Amino acid sequence: MPVRRRAVAAVTALVLTLEAVVLVGLNLFLGKVADVQQMSLAGIEPRAMTISAVIGAVLVGGYVLTCALILARTAIRDLPPRGFWRIVLISCAVVHGVLGAFCVGLVGWTAFVVLMAVLGLIVWSLTWYGAGDDEHVERAPASRDAAAPAQGEVSAPPTGR
Repeated sequence: MPVRRRAVAAVTALVLTLEAVVLVGLNLFLGKVADVQQMSLAGIEPRAMTISAVIGAVLVGGYVLTCALILARTAIRDLPPRGFWRIVLISCAVVHGVLGAFCVGLVGWTAFVVLMAVLGLIVWSLTWYGAGDDEHVERAPASRDAAAPAQGEVSAPPTGR
């Protein structure tokens, strides 16, 4: 199973890298179109819209590329992302879910399917690498209260509550 989960994390990292490239290219293209066409929205200068598109491209591309790097590190080391990095991946999954919901009406079903596939890969990577589900971490033994009755003891029948 470690080989399969590493493969899923690696494929997800590759897909997120491609997505980052596409998103940066799309934002830069839209910024260029706004600049060439001298488009304005609510009186904003066309140059400001172009600069905003470039800044957006850097931020969105950096965010998605960071998620790809987290998953690439996960695939290489076969260790789950922890703490802040796990939260970043969870936020990436949430963003893909929300964008997928908006894409149905604005872009179409193809974009929705692509975003849901990426969401599925991210969630698959997160679930196969559970919060503490690696073989390298020593686990504390379960408390005796939560365990099954010891040898020779009889457990009480379940109550009907």
